[in-house]
Amino acid sequence: MSAATIPFDNSYARLPDAFFAPVDPTPVEAPQLITFNRALAEELGLDADLLERHGAGYFSGNVALPGSLPLAMAYAGHQFGQFVPRLGDGRAILIGEVIDRAGKRRDIQLKGAGQTPYSRRGDGRAALGPVLREYIISEAMHALGIPTTRALAAVTTGQPVYRDRVLPGAVFTRVAASHIRVGTFQFFAARGETDNLRILADHVISRHYPELKGTERPYLALLDAVADRQASLIARWLGVGFIHGVMNTDNMTISGETIDFGPCAFMDRYDPRTVYSSIDQHGRYAFGNQPAIGQWNIARLAEALLPILDDNEDKALEAANEAVTRFMERFQIHWKTVIRAKLGLPDAERESDQDLIRDLLVTLYEQKADYTLTFRRLADAAEDASADAAIGALLEDPAALGSWLAAWRERLSQDATTPQARAAAMRKVNPAFIPRNHKVEEALTTAIDEGDFSLFAALNDVLSKPYADQPAFAAYAEPPKPGEEITATFCGT
Repeated sequence: MSAATIPFDNSYARLPDAFFAPVDPTPVEAPQLITFNRALAEELGLDADLLERHGAGYFSGNVALPGSLPLAMAYAGHQFGQFVPRLGDGRAILIGEVIDRAGKRRDIQLKGAGQTPYSRRGDGRAALGPVLREYIISEAMHALGIPTTRALAAVTTGQPVYRDRVLPGAVFTRVAASHIRVGTFQFFAARGETDNLRILADHVISRHYPELKGTERPYLALLDAVADRQASLIARWLGVGFIHGVMNTDNMTISGETIDFGPCAFMDRYDPRTVYSSIDQHGRYAFGNQPAIGQWNIARLAEALLPILDDNEDKALEAANEAVTRFMERFQIHWKTVIRAKLGLPDAERESDQDLIRDLLVTLYEQKADYTLTFRRLADAAEDASADAAIGALLEDPAALGSWLAAWRERLSQDATTPQARAAAMRKVNPAFIPRNHKVEEALTTAIDEGDFSLFAALNDVLSKPYADQPAFAAYAEPPKPGEEITATFCGT
């Protein structure tokens, strides 16, 4: 491969030594390419034909890409509320950065490429199941229009990994705006390295928030900007029923992208208390808790930034507290935008709209209604009242939403938008297809146990068009039948 194929420009590798540890991927025995995202490769400005031909070697880490500077990033983090001062990339290796066709800087990282100095007694490897899960979910999130890391490739390694049982190994190639986390700031704050904290903040501003350069208080502006992006991101998660599962501060990006799809899942029946992650024993990261945890994480970022927010400690603390307090206000603004669009409500808000939203969600909870399908059927009902029966079929009591539907239609009638235009707009924000947990597990099990990736490929194809009806694939839109429901998901570490 010629050096020009991957135009690396590795800015993170130019930061001080304390930011990372240089480390090469550990070769594997018999890599085979499972899947390659040609569209993403072309978006990145890469030679897709060449990468696909030689993908097993490149995406396993067996063959170094010219111009790459492999490194493991240092960071700390709060894990389920407990601070760990030194985490870092224990099984992920950043091989470099490229400037994509849109002029944006993107990281390319291998997950499962071997041990690093931060492996903490781990093997540095990844099992096939978590690799495929991250591929499916991250690409589905992208198709849903939610900021997310992306999947460039997945390979099997020909070597086993040892978890609760022996599993096939794999390596995942992830693309991100960057892999800088709240925990990256915490790493330097905990060590009292104020100079490195400032270097990191300047790097982040230059890379993700260049509009903040030259402002009077750029680091406070950075805190506000990160808070706003995270508030927006979480509102979008709630809009599609996504539950991250492990919202630790080391799993929260400064760029505002969704990252680390371990025990994540999409909610079937609407219940704010829904938890899938097997390691979330007390529901810390339940569906409805995610906004509050987002605010908690922003508070941890504010704490880390205190030494550079203001020379006066009291002023720094006051500014940080104000930024943290504003988080929930920001979230409510973003959530209101999301939920109003899902319901087709007019732009001109009325005080009674909040009651309309609340009453719907309460009824969905009481009726154990499927979250995704209810909103999709509402898009149909916005155009044709005969679709009300399909909504009723999702409820334990088919008549439970009767009066609500009447009130909703009365509210919609106060807007000049035609029913057809409103329904079309609602279908653009209410997906027909999400990564249903039982379908994801079916695809993973078939791949792991039988080496058959056909269901994995089919699921990815369906999820690439989540807002289209796709009648031939209607089964992928259906909630799980009795006996199919997935109640627990597992971290792949």
